[in-house]
Amino acid sequence: MAYHIDVLSKLGRKIRVSKRHWEHITKKHESIESLEDKVREALINPDIIRLSKEDPRVYLYYSRYGKYYMCIVCKHTNDEGFIITAYLTDAVKKGERVYEAHKNYLR
Repeated sequence: MAYHIDVLSKLGRKIRVSKRHWEHITKKHESIESLEDKVREALINPDIIRLSKEDPRVYLYYSRYGKYYMCIVCKHTNDEGFIITAYLTDAVKKGERVYEAHKNYLR
């Protein structure tokens, strides 16, 4: 299968999303429809990565985008992962800190 987005994330996971699922995401979050390159960059070089409070396999990758953050929510399975959703937000959610670029922090 050819993937719409297929990158190696900051955490060393191959993160993917199919064209069909990307269309589903962008139908719900129209503000990121044309931002595939920014999503790729956020996975490769995020500003912040947090672990979901609800699921220890779900990671939230954040990257600054203007006055907002782009949040890419990914589920990690073994050495791979997939994008659950992506959206713009004005706040970083609470959760265990996994990575912060400006603090040179990687757990």
